[in-house]
Amino acid sequence: LQNVRIDPSSISFQMWKDIPVPFYLTVHFFEVLNPKQVLQGAKPVLSQRGPYVYREYRYKTNITFHDNDTVSYLEYRNLFFQPHLSSGTEDEYVVVPNILMLGAAVMMEKLPNFLKILLSGALAGLKQEAFMNRTVGEIMWGYEDPLIDAINMIVPGLIPFKGKFGLFIDFNNSDSGLFTVNTGMKNISQVHMVDSWNGLKKVNYWRSSQCNMINGTAGEMWPPFMSPTSLEFYSPDACRSMTLVYEQSGKFKGVPTYRFVAPKTLFANGTDYPPNEGFCPCLQSGIQNVSTCRLNAPMFISHPHFYNADPSLVDAVEGLHPSKDQHGLFLDVHPMTGIPMNCSIKLQLNLYIKQVSGIIQTGKIKPVVLPLLWFAESGSIDGSVLKQFYTNLVLLPSVLDYLQYIFLGLSVPLIISAAVLMAMSK
Repeated sequence: LQNVRIDPSSISFQMWKDIPVPFYLTVHFFEVLNPKQVLQGAKPVLSQRGPYVYREYRYKTNITFHDNDTVSYLEYRNLFFQPHLSSGTEDEYVVVPNILMLGAAVMMEKLPNFLKILLSGALAGLKQEAFMNRTVGEIMWGYEDPLIDAINMIVPGLIPFKGKFGLFIDFNNSDSGLFTVNTGMKNISQVHMVDSWNGLKKVNYWRSSQCNMINGTAGEMWPPFMSPTSLEFYSPDACRSMTLVYEQSGKFKGVPTYRFVAPKTLFANGTDYPPNEGFCPCLQSGIQNVSTCRLNAPMFISHPHFYNADPSLVDAVEGLHPSKDQHGLFLDVHPMTGIPMNCSIKLQLNLYIKQVSGIIQTGKIKPVVLPLLWFAESGSIDGSVLKQFYTNLVLLPSVLDYLQYIFLGLSVPLIISAAVLMAMSK
């Protein structure tokens, strides 16, 4: 118990503070092969590009212990491109939707026509098209676009940011918010459980109290002595808490583990799974509307390739091949300590696109949830860390357990002998 508390003297503290496990961010883009035909109402044809792999370093700063058995911290992520692990470079060009333009068009659909005409004119003047050919690096880490200033001028506040736009621009060299979690010093069953995030006990993105709850841990470790049922964690990237369910027991390099996976209800809509009604307005099951926590842009998250989603989502485009092995997420956790041994968390970003009357650049696009990219954050304990973990938290407890039975076995004859001697003395 002492070894898994958040305490500077515990074995796991340094692992918690500066995660020694090599983490990797793997990104796959979906290139649109027939952009001109899509503008005429055709089904999008996609080709998966990548992977583009980044080594991810995580470390905690501003670690502050409080009197109520909690600790606050900021965790930063630094990403470094790994050419030798990637199938391509950041300088490669990819044809993808013009996210700013098509996103703004859908956001402006219910605004007065004269505003849409203004936007359409601005798009023409800036030579903006519905699909763009940009490099992987630009799409991920940002590019300057005069369209940002144009949109801010036409509809102030529609996109509350200036400068560069990139899908991962806030992902690198940044923190995931101020977490305050339990240390487990007084109650080990609460160790790593989130007390608050950015000072909040619950978020306000969603339409029900249940969906707004911040449940579980920060997704790094869990309380010890886990049961084979479920585990929870709060994900700032998904703006919500997630519950994974137990699938099977196994071993990772000799260490016993429980494998937890996403249930089919994780991104189900409110019709198929009523507790998720608070995440709506929903479309088909298998995608979650995250517009309320993504600047009101028509963005959806899902499993890669719409795995575990309504088949109509896969049928609406060409080029997707969902499979559990490639696209299902999992966590392998050592149940005695609650420490993950091997994990791969996968999510897909999708943009809802459609024809918007008054904005001619949207052509005759049929309404479709178009996959942009999917990414996986993966890591596993290895090397000296695995050796130390196995020795201190697996081997030694097993030896002590065996010794306990040996001593118990040796004590039985002694007890019997003592009883016989006492009977004889009487």
